[in-house]
Amino acid sequence: MSDTTTARPDAANTAGRSGAGPSAAAPGAAAPLAAHVEYVLRLGDNALVLGQRLSEWCGHGPALEEDLALTNIALDLIGQARLLLGHAGRLEGGGRDEDALAYFRDEPAFRNWTLVELPNGVAKHDDYAVTIARNLLVSALMIPLWDALTRSSDETLAQIAAKSIKEAHSHFRHARDWLVRFGDGTEDSHRRAQAALERLWPYTREFWDADDVERDAARSGVGVIVADLKPAWDAAVDAVLAQATLVRPQDTAFLSAGKRGRHSEHLGYLLAEMQSLARQFPGARW
Repeated sequence: MSDTTTARPDAANTAGRSGAGPSAAAPGAAAPLAAHVEYVLRLGDNALVLGQRLSEWCGHGPALEEDLALTNIALDLIGQARLLLGHAGRLEGGGRDEDALAYFRDEPAFRNWTLVELPNGVAKHDDYAVTIARNLLVSALMIPLWDALTRSSDETLAQIAAKSIKEAHSHFRHARDWLVRFGDGTEDSHRRAQAALERLWPYTREFWDADDVERDAARSGVGVIVADLKPAWDAAVDAVLAQATLVRPQDTAFLSAGKRGRHSEHLGYLLAEMQSLARQFPGARW
């Protein structure tokens, strides 16, 4: 099975194309509510899905220390997701809390980057280099993104960002140290690290693909245009690759669209595992 996305827009995407979705805001105006909610949802879904994917290493890490490290990173991300999804639910005003948003949305309603939903390797628990490379690519962006969002006009989002940036720095250091160890290690570890980068790199183009949601959020001061952070990301990633003696992959024309609700086939399997208990016993508390 390939990782190409299929066009399955949800109601929010359909409404946006028909003119009923997010509209442009005047400079300095409040972001349209739909754009504000979706901007926060994207952040929450990125954290939730990557946290769920990393949790698969629990009990399967290459060493006990790494088993614990990846589990702790996953817990950091799940904690961010709880704050962000709870905030999105309150902004939306429809009565959905963090659990409803995590467990009772289907694939097209999720707004995460496709990169974070990809498997940890060719098969489950297949290659630690894929996990490390992805964590580097994501955390290298989340550091400047959280930093920018500490100045958001959305005070709750700014507070979440101030907490999350500390975690992003820790995640980056962990990924950097391991990628350097792989790249500048044995011939086999170098080959696998380079292969992981080549596999994941095309999905990073989605980071820089701005749309009306980002533009409305940036115009109002709620968020930022992620593409404006690319120079900082380039500098951080390139420095690590140079230290690891790895080659930066070539950019491609491929563009994934997970943040618009069009996902790879992998998200459905991840959600089935994550949501099954809550859907089997809706409303349960423990």
